[in-house]
Amino acid sequence: MSTGSELGAKLSETIFNRVEYDVGHLIKEIKFGRIGLPDIQRPFVWNNTKVRDLFDSMYRGYPVGYLLLWETAASDGHRTIGVGQKEVAPSLVIVDGQQRLTSMYAVFNGVEVIRSSFSRERIRIAFNPLEQKFEVASAATRKDPAFVPDISIVWGTNFSMFRLYNEYVQALRETREVREDETKAVETSLTRLHALASYRLTALQLSAHISEEDVADVFVRINSKGVNLKQADFILTLMSVFWDDGRTELEMFCRDALKPSTSAPSPFNHFVEPSAERLLRVVVALAFRRARLSSIYSVLRGKDLETGAFSGERREQQFALLKDAQQRTLNLTNWGGFMQCLQQAGFRAKRMINSENALFYSYVLYLIGRTELKVREHDLRAAIARWFFMASLTGRYTGSPESAMESDLAMLRQVRTPAEFVEKLAQSERIALTDDFWDVTLPNELATSAARSPSLFGFEAALVILDAPVLFSATKVSEWLDPVVKPAKSIERHHLFPRSFLEGSGISSRQQINQIANYAYVEWQDNIEIGGQEPAQYTPLMTDGISGDNLKRMYELNAIPDGWERMDYDEFLQERRELMARVIREGYQHLTTTGATDVPVVVDLPAIIAGGEADRVEFKGTLRTNLHTGQKDSRMESAVIKTIAGFLNTHGGTLIIGVADDGNPVGIDADGFVNEDRILLHLTNLVNNRIGAAAWGAIHANFDDYDDVRVLVVRCERAPSPQYVREGNDQMFFVRTGPATVALSVEECVEYIRQHYS
Repeated sequence: MSTGSELGAKLSETIFNRVEYDVGHLIKEIKFGRIGLPDIQRPFVWNNTKVRDLFDSMYRGYPVGYLLLWETAASDGHRTIGVGQKEVAPSLVIVDGQQRLTSMYAVFNGVEVIRSSFSRERIRIAFNPLEQKFEVASAATRKDPAFVPDISIVWGTNFSMFRLYNEYVQALRETREVREDETKAVETSLTRLHALASYRLTALQLSAHISEEDVADVFVRINSKGVNLKQADFILTLMSVFWDDGRTELEMFCRDALKPSTSAPSPFNHFVEPSAERLLRVVVALAFRRARLSSIYSVLRGKDLETGAFSGERREQQFALLKDAQQRTLNLTNWGGFMQCLQQAGFRAKRMINSENALFYSYVLYLIGRTELKVREHDLRAAIARWFFMASLTGRYTGSPESAMESDLAMLRQVRTPAEFVEKLAQSERIALTDDFWDVTLPNELATSAARSPSLFGFEAALVILDAPVLFSATKVSEWLDPVVKPAKSIERHHLFPRSFLEGSGISSRQQINQIANYAYVEWQDNIEIGGQEPAQYTPLMTDGISGDNLKRMYELNAIPDGWERMDYDEFLQERRELMARVIREGYQHLTTTGATDVPVVVDLPAIIAGGEADRVEFKGTLRTNLHTGQKDSRMESAVIKTIAGFLNTHGGTLIIGVADDGNPVGIDADGFVNEDRILLHLTNLVNNRIGAAAWGAIHANFDDYDDVRVLVVRCERAPSPQYVREGNDQMFFVRTGPATVALSVEECVEYIRQHYS
């Protein structure tokens, strides 16, 4: 009978061998591509200081850990180190030790690495031979002749130790006298540095017959100790083994979300820079109706949670669910539609998002409503806007976010219709937003100086929803919170009771001075003019010329108490907090009364088209293609945008894309989009960029059939505020006059807005 140690030795011999490699040999094998990196790894996350410490440890002869390699001839799906192309398919892949080997490879070869943010960086390590000291290269080390500025040169092509030694000593002698013992020390140190290529690393080499699933399991087991992986990392590991393209899609989506695209639709937005982990949580919640990831790793491996047995067929079924959910999650039309929900909720930029959990979990609910329950888009956006407003304001997904989301997902399990979905969300909102919350809890939460308070962002969102003006100005708060508009000077948060005035009154506590309730948005010129004056002194100057009714409403929207400028400071703070809570409540109630409609509007296309173009009807043959040239033409897009703006600024109307001016069908295929989602996304981007995302509160787009072709129907309501079209650096104002869209001059525009929007 074998002993435990004998059995362990036999298994070790079967599963892996212990092999020693010179660093130089490993680097060469990586460079030629014989060693590759499969996509079961975390991104390269070491900072440069840790890379420096690695080389310092190797230089001193310290152990730096072992590597885990896998013998395999497979090449598909293996990520290579660095950013260049390799010469051959890998026969060994790195299962564990990627951070160390990537560091060595990058420094030895002087090449860039790809960071977790998808940016590229060249890691430079400097070395002081006299002190035998490594530093992350900087301006200081580059100027200091005591340092070799970049040790990569030591292993470069055509490297000459003799030349490096002479150049180093010569540069040092130009600044001071160099002793003979120092020259010998330099020679010894540089030789020892160059010899790092012979540093021996121990590798545990997994046998080729081990399955990819076993390799993934070994990786997870190894990394479950020491530097812990999160549950999301475990699932990403399995995705890399069984669905490599899926993980790549997640990562590319995250990369594309970092910066705007000028050539194609992209997930870029002004609210969040998604990570693969965050998106994976959305996918899992959508696929399996679970927010906790703890058991999903086993589920995706095909484990029966009752019997504990694994099944390849069950694994394929679970991955099919995951793939479907990911396709819906990464769909740009879905993603863009959800971003419009945030806009509708009054949020304008990343700095207003105090909880990414609230954002991504709200996206889960949006996807359930849109892709499974088929809630009408207009109603869905209104419902999710209200939900996100509530979740952000109450901190619904802070503390125990997974538990809260599990409860919300359970709430929807028996929902079968769009109306039930909307009502379930509204019911939860009513439970969270009681009268006590508005009257007691929220004013108390506003008693803070925290710069990232949920209640502060709720107040700002309410100002946007209510189209509030900046204090003492006709400029709207929403205009200045828009991240697309970035003037050199804009509005500023102003102490209503200036700091110097309060300090002169004996109030020195920064926490008391910087209370949320002591801030209001004013234009930067006004802030300068106000300076440190007391409220009773500057208020008459700031309000001069503002009519009584306008000032009253301005004060109401900005939560300014009557006679505030002569109040005691503590009394003012208490009263303003209550008023701010009322404004936030008014903003939320505005979302509940101007959102969903009960019955979808039915458009009788044949009747509308038969009636021809009129003041509320317009036909466009295409969205972007010039039918005469067959080429994309920005003038076509401009004509569509101007028509939409004209409808929004007048009495509303219907634009039908895919029908010629004479009523003959053209169809949306003439624009050459790959599918309807891309058409809608293109229109969405046009409206967002040329008019503004807020316009979607009055725009409803859907596809319909007409005379055997598909057309895009864009219904516009009259917008509650003037809508301008960006033309280069200018803004144009369009209205409908009969069947035509016309631009108004500045004088005409001012008079029109005075008559129609005052």
